[in-house]
Amino acid sequence: MGVLSILRAGLGAFLLSWTIGAAVAAPADNRDPRSDDTYTADEIVKKGADFFGVTTEAMGKAVEKVFAKYGRPNAYIAGNEGSGAIVVGLRYGEGDLYMKQTGTPLKVFWQGPSVGFDYGANASKVFTLVYRLPNPGAIYERFPGVEGSAYFVAGIGVNYQQNGRVILAPMRTGVGVRAGVNAGYLSYSKERNWIPF
Repeated sequence: MGVLSILRAGLGAFLLSWTIGAAVAAPADNRDPRSDDTYTADEIVKKGADFFGVTTEAMGKAVEKVFAKYGRPNAYIAGNEGSGAIVVGLRYGEGDLYMKQTGTPLKVFWQGPSVGFDYGANASKVFTLVYRLPNPGAIYERFPGVEGSAYFVAGIGVNYQQNGRVILAPMRTGVGVRAGVNAGYLSYSKERNWIPF
C-alpha cells in the first residue's frame, strides 16, 4: 500500500466521521408549536398570502428565501406605506406588530430618510418578518438598511434592516415605480412622526 493510498483512506475516514458527527450534532426541529413563540413557514405563508391577496405559492417563494437566511421569526408587522425620492427620499408607514406571546397586535408607525441614486414614488403593502425581538417595545428603534439589497421573488420585494440582534425583513408589493439604490434607515415609533429623523 502506497503513501497516496494511505492518505486517501485517511482523508475518506476523516470526511465520513465529520459528516456523521455533523449530522448527529444538527439540532432537530422538535419544537412544540403550542409553546413555541416563533412562526412556522406555513403560518407566515398563510398570513402573508391573505394580507397581500396573492397565492400561497407566490408568498411561499418569498418566504423561502428569508427563512433560508434567518429561520423562523418571532414577530411580524402587517401594514401600508408610501415613499418617494429624487436622490433624497422619504418613507412613511403604519401597521400592526404581532407576537405570539402577546396575543393582541401593537400599533407601530415608521418613517425614515434615504439618500442615493434613486427616484420615483410608490404606495405599498408591507409584511415585515421580525427576528429576535425580545419584547414588543424593542421595535421602537432605528433600523438601518440598504435598498440595493432588495430582491424580487414572485412580485414581492424583500430587503433587510438590522439594529443589534434584531433583524427586519420587509416584504413589499404595491403600485408605483421607485428605481435605483439608496441607503437610509427606518425609525419605528408609537406615534406618527412627520419629521423622519
